[in-house]
Amino acid sequence: MTKITALPTQDVRALQAGGADAYGRTPERAISDGGGNPCRHCLKYIPEGEEMLVLAYRPFPETQPYAETGPLFLCADHCTRHDGEALPEMLTGSPDFLIKGYSSDDRIVYGTGIVIPQAEMMGQAEAIFEDDRVKYIHIRSSRNNCYQARIDRE
Repeated sequence: MTKITALPTQDVRALQAGGADAYGRTPERAISDGGGNPCRHCLKYIPEGEEMLVLAYRPFPETQPYAETGPLFLCADHCTRHDGEALPEMLTGSPDFLIKGYSSDDRIVYGTGIVIPQAEMMGQAEAIFEDDRVKYIHIRSSRNNCYQARIDRE
């Protein structure tokens, strides 16, 4: 069994309070245009006209050669973290995603990366987890490589 894991609430609350992003900068504030702005905490699209944060995020505990950093959006106001149960709203709006496995030392497990149709993503994640070297899987945009969420074993 697998679950979708959103950004930790503690990290998100710090950013919403003006804490520094992965580049040491205060998150930018912008107004959402609707469907194109997925929050990486509630894993829903930030409604049109709502304030959002735009920031650099590194979904790894420390810098190292495989620790990619990139842009993402968060609700500017407090939102509830996705519970991991169902496929979240923000992962239903794209036809495909890039998924790839990472080891316990946060390195890519080569041979696990694949661009896959959204409908097949969770089944492929189960297959990737058959490799004992894989601790977790990143879901990324297949077109822009932006970090979306993580898949963990339950």
